[in-house]
Amino acid sequence: MSSLLKLENICKSYPGVQALKGIDLEVQRGEIHALLGENGAGKSTLMKILVGVEHQDQGQILIDGQAQQFATYHDAIAAGIGIVFQEFSLIPYLNAVENIFLGHERVNGLGLLRKRQMQDKARALFVRLGVSIDLQCPIKYLSVAEQQFVEIAKALALDARLLVLDEPTATLTPTEAELLFEIMRELKRQGVAVIFISHHLEEIFQVCDRISVLRDGSNVGVTDVADSDIDRLVEMMVGRRLECSFPPKTQKPRGPVLLEVKDIQLIRNGPHNHFELHQGEILGFAGLVGSGRTELALAVIGALPVISKEVRVRGHSVSLRDPAQALEQGIGLLPESRKSEGLITGFSIRENISLNNLKKYEHYHLLDQGQECRTTEALMKQLSIKAPSGESRVFNLSGGNQQKVVIARWINHHCDILIFDEPTRGIDVGAKAEIYALMRALTEQGYAIIMISSELPEVIGMCDRVAVFNKGAIVKVLEASAVNPQEVMRYATGSQNEYLH
Repeated sequence: MSSLLKLENICKSYPGVQALKGIDLEVQRGEIHALLGENGAGKSTLMKILVGVEHQDQGQILIDGQAQQFATYHDAIAAGIGIVFQEFSLIPYLNAVENIFLGHERVNGLGLLRKRQMQDKARALFVRLGVSIDLQCPIKYLSVAEQQFVEIAKALALDARLLVLDEPTATLTPTEAELLFEIMRELKRQGVAVIFISHHLEEIFQVCDRISVLRDGSNVGVTDVADSDIDRLVEMMVGRRLECSFPPKTQKPRGPVLLEVKDIQLIRNGPHNHFELHQGEILGFAGLVGSGRTELALAVIGALPVISKEVRVRGHSVSLRDPAQALEQGIGLLPESRKSEGLITGFSIRENISLNNLKKYEHYHLLDQGQECRTTEALMKQLSIKAPSGESRVFNLSGGNQQKVVIARWINHHCDILIFDEPTRGIDVGAKAEIYALMRALTEQGYAIIMISSELPEVIGMCDRVAVFNKGAIVKVLEASAVNPQEVMRYATGSQNEYLH
C-alpha cells in the first residue's frame, strides 16, 4: 500500500500551552489506522488541523505526496478528507437525503432541486455501506447508529478518500458497533483510508491495521496491531503501567441501608422492582441496552413518572416527586450525558460546584465569594481536578475532570447517596483509573453509590453487588463470587427466569 496522507512535524501552540510538538503521522490507502491517546494528548487538535478547522504553526500536510494548505474545512473536503465528529452535525428535522446533500444540493439549469437524482445517489451510498436507511424519515427519528451511517454517507457523497471517525462507538450497542466495523472493513476493501479514534482499546484489535499513540502532544510511537496488546498500548498512552485499573473492593461488612426502594412500577402491568443500597458499597445496575437500568434510577429520584413506589432514606419514608426533593434527601445524580445534563460548560468550575447550593454561601443576603472560592479549591484538591484555578471554564477540561466537577458539586451538597450513570463514557484509560479510585475512596468514607454501566468489565471490577436487569425487571442481585461475567450475562440475556418478588 502507498501513503495517502503524511503529516510532518505538526506543531500547534495556544496561549501558555504547546498542544502539539512535532507530530508525524502516515496513513496508507485502504488502511484503518487507530489514533490513541489520553484526553488532552492532542488527538482532537491534530484532526482539526487535518480538516482545516485549526491551522498548524509549523509542519506540513501531504496528500498523495503533494503539500496542502487547508484554509477551511471545505478545502479539506475538496482534497478528499471527511470527518465524523463525536457530536453529529445533522439537522434533526431534515431526512437523510436532505442532510447528505445539505450545502451542495443537485439542481437543474433552472435552479430547481433534482430530488430523484439525490435520492438515487443516497440510496447507492447506503448500498455501498451495506445498510438500509429510511430515506424519508426525519433524522431525529433514526437511531444513533443510523444517524452515524448518515454522517458517513454524507462524507462519502463528497468523494472522501480518507475518513476520520472520532469516538464512533461511544453511544452504540455492541451489535451496532459490529455493523459499523463491517462498514469500515468494506470501505477499506474499496480503498478508503480510515483514521479511527476510540477509548475502547479492545475495538482497536477488532478492526485496525496500525496504531499511532500520542502523549502530551508528542508522538510516542507507531505499531502494527499484530505486534501489540492492550497492556502495551496503555503503557504508551499514560507513560506507566496500569497493573490494575480497578481498586480493591472493600473488605468491610456492609453498612446500614441508606436507600430502600420497594414496589416501584414504571408502567401499568410492568414489573414491580425493589432493591437496597447500603452505606459503603457500590451497587451495580447491569443489563443490556434498553433493559431499563437508567429509567429505574430516574424514576427513583422523581425524574420519571411511576405507577407506584415506596422509598425509604436512612430508615425514613420519603416522598420523591422530583429531583429537587431527592437532592434534599442527599441523593445526587451524575447523568450519562454530563455535558448537556450535568454541567453548564460555559460556567467556571466554581460556578458549577456551587450550583444548587448557593444558600450555603449566603451571608446577610450577600454571597460570600471568599468562602465559595475556598470550598472550590478544597474540593479540587480532594478530587484531584486538574485545572489552573476554580475560575477555569468547564468546557476546557478533559472528560475525566468534567466528571469530577459533577461529583464535587454533590459532595459540596452533602449528598451521601450517588447515582453514577455511565461514569467513564468517553473518558480515557488513565482518567478511568482515577474515577474508579475516587469512587472506591468515597465508599470508604461512607458514601453509597449506584453505578449504571454498559461495560461488563467495569461492572465486575467495581461493584460489590450487581442488580441485573432484563426487560425492565431486576431479575437477580448477585454478590461475592457470583459477580462474574457468566452470571451477569446469564441473567441479562434472560436465560434464567428467576425474578425477585
